Amino acid sequence: MERKLRMGMIGGGKDAFIGAVHRLALNMDGQIELKAGALSIDPQIAKESGEMLFLDPSRIYTDYKTMLEEEAAKPAEERLDFITIVTPNFVHFAPAMLALEKGFHVVVEKPMTFTLEEARQLQAKVEETGLTLLLTHTYTGYPMVKQARQLIKDGALGKVRKIWVEYPQGWLSKLTEREGNAQAAWRTDPKKSGKSGCMGDIGTHAANLAEYISGLKISQICADLHTLVEGRVLDDDGAVLLRFDNGAAGVLMASQVAAGEENALKIRIYGENGGLEWAQHEPNTLIVRWLDKPAEIWRAGTGYLSEAAAANCRTPAGHPEGYLEAFANLYRNFAQTLAARIDGVEPPAAALDFPGAADGVRGMLFIDKVVESSASDQKWTKFE
Repeated sequence: MERKLRMGMIGGGKDAFIGAVHRLALNMDGQIELKAGALSIDPQIAKESGEMLFLDPSRIYTDYKTMLEEEAAKPAEERLDFITIVTPNFVHFAPAMLALEKGFHVVVEKPMTFTLEEARQLQAKVEETGLTLLLTHTYTGYPMVKQARQLIKDGALGKVRKIWVEYPQGWLSKLTEREGNAQAAWRTDPKKSGKSGCMGDIGTHAANLAEYISGLKISQICADLHTLVEGRVLDDDGAVLLRFDNGAAGVLMASQVAAGEENALKIRIYGENGGLEWAQHEPNTLIVRWLDKPAEIWRAGTGYLSEAAAANCRTPAGHPEGYLEAFANLYRNFAQTLAARIDGVEPPAAALDFPGAADGVRGMLFIDKVVESSASDQKWTKFE
């Protein structure tokens, strides 16, 4: 392409957390520019946020419907290429559907929708339109996560037998949703977050990471959810036993009341010949353990990495690459895919590696089945 991709944003105004993260990530490679926004449901905040980002005043909107209508009517040389949606869960589906109907590609925060039925409808719309959707499961963008995936794909560990994945946080250890914390307030409100709190927010990340690295699919679950902070409505802690489609067993733990923890996402996968371990707190490192030889420490930015991992490294070995870089990798791959398709050519294979609508449906199915299993006295539940 001979220009940057043009993007519009829904949500993510000056009082939001994740909108700023998206903007940092999409700016990292210089392939995308933010041209329009409906950045808040509060008209004043929407206007002020657009001005802070130096948007053209005529492209600062106070509601997403008006933005999508007016932007869709613009001439080809001004028209947006895609829309990024960074609103709370209950405001994902409607703007995403309308954006697709207007011919825009979509980036959306996870979980993809509010309900499983909405997720299935959105996936069907993506397939019907032939447009592209990026679901921002950030952790799949880390280079050493991709290296772990490649090792398993290459058969280095043999048949996968066991998967442990955990995601402890501590930020909801108190009833902060009633103390003015806006991020806590919507995430613990079933009218805005959905039927699950902790499992919907971070358990979905853990499940997605287990499937992404292993290349396997969850086939059955047995879940035990808890609401440990008195006065809270949705789950803030839980554990899930997993069975995978190749017969492997798994354990998933997610908690937002693990006092003192930050974002301690960690995964261990074991096969017939060895195992691997990756933790977000040390993202440049992948530990590989062997049954009959010494353990190995693999590092990002080195010459021995797979093509998939190397394509997502940004700095020489020894320089930390973290959350923002992983987020930017998703945007870069998505942007390269869109640019190729706009030019009528096949995207590079590495560019196609980002989560999409199918992952979004599996995430919503995970939430549904975890809640169903826990409510049935922890009965094994088919993941279908």
